[in-house]
This record gives sequence, C-alpha cells and structure tokens, in this order.
Amino acid sequence: MRPGGVPGRASAEDIARWAPAGTPAGDFRLVPVRPAADLPLIAAWMNDPVVDAFWQLAGPEDRTATHIAAQLGGDGDSVPCLGLLDGTPMSYWEVYRADLDPLAAHYAARPHDIGLHLLIGPARYRGRGLGTALLRATAGLVLAHRPRCPRVVAEPDVRNAASVAAFRAAGFRRAGEIELPDKRAALMIRDRRSR
Repeated sequence: MRPGGVPGRASAEDIARWAPAGTPAGDFRLVPVRPAADLPLIAAWMNDPVVDAFWQLAGPEDRTATHIAAQLGGDGDSVPCLGLLDGTPMSYWEVYRADLDPLAAHYAARPHDIGLHLLIGPARYRGRGLGTALLRATAGLVLAHRPRCPRVVAEPDVRNAASVAAFRAAGFRRAGEIELPDKRAALMIRDRRSR
C-alpha cells in the first residue's frame, strides 16, 4: 500500500509486487502503467477499430492520456495496468474498487468488490480463447491478494458477445443487465467461492 493509502484499496505498488500467474499460453503478469513510456502503445490499441467499438477512445494520444490520468489521479481506487504475456505487453487492464466507483449505484455492491476493465491490444492475441485464460488468471490474482474482496465484477457491453462469453468461461456468472451512462452492460460476477 502506498503511504497514506487506505487498507483494501488497490495501489500500483501493491499490484507491482504480484507474482505472475501461469496460464496455458504462458506466464501472465500485471504491471502498473507508466504513462510516459506506455502511452504510445496503449493509444495505438485504442485506435484499433475493434477496441474503439467498446472503449471509444480513438483519436490523438492526448485522449488516451486524459483517460489514463483520470485513472491515476484518484486515490488508488483504480490502477491502470499493462498485461504482459511471457514479458510481452498485449493487454490493458483497470483494477478498481467497484464498491467505491460510480458503478456501485447500478448494482448491489458489496464492500471491497473489485472490478476489472480490459482490452486485448494486438489482433493476433484475439479470437484464440486467450481472454478466458487471462480473465481466470487475473481474477485469481485479485482474490489471492485481496482477502477482503468477496467477488470480482465486470460490466462488458452486452453487444460484445465474445467478451461476455470469455467472462463466463473464466468462471464469472451473468447476474443480469444494467443500464450505464454509456452502455447497456452485462453484470458479470466471479464469487470468491468459485475459485
């Protein structure tokens, strides 16, 4: 936990210490985003039409920079991370306290719920079932390192059938649909007991 942080909240320093998780595709690790170094890569991913269809952050790098700065500018409730598969950056993640997020107004949040946002960047990693393995690994890391977290939640766009299917295959259950300001979402939940 960073100095002055609140117990139970995500922090970049904490996530940086998480060991890699083994997956069928290789070792997977979350590393906190370093804006100066990582922005060009993340912005390039955001400009991929497949990613932009759901993230809506295509455009100049400063648009992505503003989004990342908002994640980093909070008090540790959201940590933007790169996902590295065998050392290669290939995904972008946001690990956040869902019960302290505006999302909590849209579902029956429990204290210390952790939420995930993700995208798989390079097209060569998509459509191979890799999302399922990474979601399973990441949820496992969260539950292993956040003992007070009762469950991991996500809210993919209902139109993103591949994402919803990946969450299901990774052990998340579909708990209904919720109307968010920018989308209709499938509320996906992975309970601690389903580890």
